[in-house]
Amino acid sequence: MPTFETRAAVLTQFDSPFAVGPVQLRAPDANQLLVRTSAAPFCSTDWMGWKGMRRKTPPVILGHTAVGRVEAVGSAVSDLTVGDRVIVSGTPQCGSCFYCTAGRPDQCSVLMDGSDPVVATLPDGREVRAAGRVGAYSERLLVDRIQVHRLPDSIPDSTASLVGCGITTALGAVFTIGEVQPGQSVAILGLGHLGLWAVQGARLAGAERIIAIDGHPKRRALAADLGASDVIDSSSVDAVAAVRTLTSDRGADVVIEAAGPGLATRQAVLMARRAGTVVLTGVADAATEVVLPQLQLTVHGKRIVGCQNGQITPDVDIPRWLGMLERGELDASAFVTREYGLDEISEVLSRSMLLEDVTGVFTSF
Repeated sequence: MPTFETRAAVLTQFDSPFAVGPVQLRAPDANQLLVRTSAAPFCSTDWMGWKGMRRKTPPVILGHTAVGRVEAVGSAVSDLTVGDRVIVSGTPQCGSCFYCTAGRPDQCSVLMDGSDPVVATLPDGREVRAAGRVGAYSERLLVDRIQVHRLPDSIPDSTASLVGCGITTALGAVFTIGEVQPGQSVAILGLGHLGLWAVQGARLAGAERIIAIDGHPKRRALAADLGASDVIDSSSVDAVAAVRTLTSDRGADVVIEAAGPGLATRQAVLMARRAGTVVLTGVADAATEVVLPQLQLTVHGKRIVGCQNGQITPDVDIPRWLGMLERGELDASAFVTREYGLDEISEVLSRSMLLEDVTGVFTSF
């Protein structure tokens, strides 16, 4: 079988430096494409994968969304051609599994029921997997057609690369799952790139009170600039009590948890009003368990909903969010803190761990 030599940052062992160097990428099969990467973001999901918290199997190429141009197509791909600009999403939409036909492609069995596929080999012969069926930290990607979407030329690479991750999850949490209505109160717990996009989404949805919660002062300031009406320093006050104080002691109509730790999940449930909605986006570790008061789940009638990539329907939602970026409804200027080359991945990892970047994006491979 023919192969393509490419260069990638490979995680060969958890909690250890990446190996940046050549790998042999397999040729596309009938339903796959080869994409030349132009931008890929680094977010908390990738940091947790590096730590061994996301059940990845080294050697593995991390990175779960990317932007690039098509370099080769499989024999069954007829609607994309070499040179097309595309976004690669970590959520596939096969269209035929139980979940896709039930209207929940965010749970598509292609991703959820299988392990990360082998896409390449190292010079020593070891097989290399692609995280999320993407493996974005590579100059070339071998991806399924069902994860690839056309991308207009009007949106810069670094901004467009955020659509398949933080933008999709956050806007889905606000519009699709939270169903935020004009005049409502929305509490957003955690102000990383996902939480900050949720602040913008809540503003666009017409929320009257947008309460942004984080212990990091720069991120609280960003949230205020992006539309938050109130900010809470979770490192110095009881965030649940503070939200109740700001909402006539009821709690927020909608709470979006975007922090990750189990404590944040519990706090999100507690700070929602009776019959309110709680949208849970964070997972600190695949093994994390959460203890919740039973009364909140039953008598108080709270609606608690999980959020896998915003409960995305990729063919519908990705063009929708791209349109909002094109029209200037979403402000991306605060999100790409720095741009990096692939050789700088150790610095990106360090800055992510220290919360120095909102989002670091690889733009040079």
